[in-house]
Amino acid sequence: MLSVFDRGALPPCPKNFNLAQYVLQHADDTPDKIALEVHGLSGSTQWTYVQLKCAVLGTGNGLLSCGLKPGQRVLMRLGNTVDFPIAYLGAIAVGLVPIPTSSQLTGNEVEKILATTEPDAVLVDPNVDCPNDLDCKYISTDDLRNFRNLPSVDFHLGDPNRLAYILFTSGTSGDQRPVAHAHRAIWARQMMWDDWYGISTNDRLLHAGAFNWSFTLGTGLLDPWSVGATSLVLDEGTASLALPELLKRHEVSIFAAAPGVYRKMLSSGEKLDLTHLRHGLCAGEKLSENIRERWQQSTGLHLHEALGMSECSTFISASPINPMTNRLGTPQTGRRVAIIGDSGPLPIGQVGQIAVSNRDPGLMLGYLNAPEETKAKFKGEWFLTGDLGIMHEDCSISYHARADDMMNAGGFRVSPLEVETVLQTHPDILEIAVRDVEIKEDVRIIAAFYTSREPIAKDVLQVFVADKLARYKQPRIYQRVDALPRGANNKLQRKKLVLDAKTNET
Repeated sequence: MLSVFDRGALPPCPKNFNLAQYVLQHADDTPDKIALEVHGLSGSTQWTYVQLKCAVLGTGNGLLSCGLKPGQRVLMRLGNTVDFPIAYLGAIAVGLVPIPTSSQLTGNEVEKILATTEPDAVLVDPNVDCPNDLDCKYISTDDLRNFRNLPSVDFHLGDPNRLAYILFTSGTSGDQRPVAHAHRAIWARQMMWDDWYGISTNDRLLHAGAFNWSFTLGTGLLDPWSVGATSLVLDEGTASLALPELLKRHEVSIFAAAPGVYRKMLSSGEKLDLTHLRHGLCAGEKLSENIRERWQQSTGLHLHEALGMSECSTFISASPINPMTNRLGTPQTGRRVAIIGDSGPLPIGQVGQIAVSNRDPGLMLGYLNAPEETKAKFKGEWFLTGDLGIMHEDCSISYHARADDMMNAGGFRVSPLEVETVLQTHPDILEIAVRDVEIKEDVRIIAAFYTSREPIAKDVLQVFVADKLARYKQPRIYQRVDALPRGANNKLQRKKLVLDAKTNET
């Protein structure tokens, strides 16, 4: 029996389709229902479905009034505010192609994105780093907020396979990869509703991440709105230890976060009273069984994990109807997923690369302007994810490891080559290698190992990378070594890099 999951495909996406219209469809039948609540310890704001739809379509009107036309690209340099999802959906609503980016990226990193995507406009928050000498339109947050009051325009309908948005993910090559997605990507996400979320119109889902993180944007906002539920997001800077009180106070029924957030919530060791919560959702990095067990002991509730990536979102998961222990989950109904070896799908029980069929409507269109790189990620019909796993007889999947050296920093995948490329330019470094290391149970950070003629002060290296790498990509530890470990063919062996016992985290 081969390691292939296929229980039938999802019904096809409508031929005349718009992602934003699909997400906001419940504004017509439940206009006064609360779609979004933004909460902090000091107060909250609310948006009804009809208010959200009017703001989105007014924003789309404003963007078109700036001379932009369907198909043109709009780079988003916005902060962790409601401006982000409204501008994102506003652009898509009128056929523009938004390019959401993390506000943590430095000017140098943004310049690389600009060179790759050549946007026709940039949406700019004055508090977010962005070059100001580009030959394109600049639209400020003040402009965006004024656009919301403009008359609504019609949704731009068309082929569901046309380009809708572009995400960036770090690649094994060290360069940030622009991932092109179609409007149909949102249609595919309904496979998560039962097979991960267990969500209904009555749910109140809170995501602990920032608005401008793709995990938050999809799981925390777009999916609850597509169902007709209420989405809750926290003000930036809300402490993890405050989450239990906020979950209880705001009657949250589903909570979503990266594993590190759950770990911090459990750090007090006390029982958590989460009266209204039904279960938690977890993605972004591998969930440890220790955190899963401690959460269940503390709350009496399940944590349901999912595996996904920027190229395909989440496609394997546990769920309320199919909880898992010691396994990642099962491919979601409607997906076609396999465990691939050198010659194709492997027999059940063998370790191979987790792969998604090119029939999946949630799979990317490809890497932007990179057909050869896109082709290299496929073996026949199968998109190779870079994650290794084992499929069992019941089609559940156990996660094994990454097939490459990609690191995970707080839920963000980071290429070691990207960090090494920056540090290699330091004049005193001879050789450099980075990897993520576990410094205590369930806590992994990025560490840099380098050779040099003389030791280099850690604060010097921290200053050197500060304006070249986003904070989450910067090493927390720098360790000087006599030589980097290499194999017989002189290939760098990052997995053999080990921290010295005297090296401390800061």
